[in-house]
Amino acid sequence: MTLSPWLAPIVWDGTYNLDILNEQFHRRGVRIGLTVFVIRKYKIFIQNFLQSAETFFMTGHKVSYYVFTDDINAIPNISLGEGRSLEVLKVTGYKRWQDITMRRMQLIRDLISERVINEVDYIVCLDADLEFKDSIGVEILGDVVGVIHPGFLAESRQAFTHERRDISAGYIPNDEGDFYYTGCFFGGAVEKIYKLTNHCHDAMMQDKAINIEALWHDESYLNRYFLYHKPTKLLSPEYAWNDYYGSPIVVKRKRLVHVPKDTNKVRD
Repeated sequence: MTLSPWLAPIVWDGTYNLDILNEQFHRRGVRIGLTVFVIRKYKIFIQNFLQSAETFFMTGHKVSYYVFTDDINAIPNISLGEGRSLEVLKVTGYKRWQDITMRRMQLIRDLISERVINEVDYIVCLDADLEFKDSIGVEILGDVVGVIHPGFLAESRQAFTHERRDISAGYIPNDEGDFYYTGCFFGGAVEKIYKLTNHCHDAMMQDKAINIEALWHDESYLNRYFLYHKPTKLLSPEYAWNDYYGSPIVVKRKRLVHVPKDTNKVRD
């Protein structure tokens, strides 16, 4: 598919002309923000993340990295390209990895409202355990952007691992859901991502008030948001590949890849 049922483009290799897009975005002087969370043991991923981003992410454009961390000393001092900057933001490192991942929505929302709304035009929110393997440019930019999870590309909606308890603010019925979106990558126009993160944070707080958490935490709330607030652009699994999900035959270019890891150890 290259077009969603609501006529949003689905970005695959070969569906766009990057030269034309670059010219358009350069004329507008677009500024791009990138957020990443480096909490507890996830510090082992950050150097590779940043170095690969400098090679492949938004080459030739203005980029501001916003690195949230509980250990400022863990963030490497890497050489940045022209027009690119990096800011380290100190945050609390929670004991439960679920609390860490869910608090992202609140922290991104607050960062946008306090200052980033005046610093960047678009913001991309990524997990730290990702590595850029191929070029990712302005073809990913849009008002609200979601990424199709590689493990559910060809699955029916009944196979999607949505939150199915109707008491949860992340609830999606069995017969609803357009795609299953990964929580490791979302983005869009900065004011739109403020609305997204605020909505997801509020949903988490609703569930917390009745002492429940959605099945896949922030990813579940993100999927619920996208069901009723459709993304204006979708990215194919080229942009969130995982070697133990999906068919590599379908996805020929793997631009952003999950680094192999022992999940139990890094989340401990």
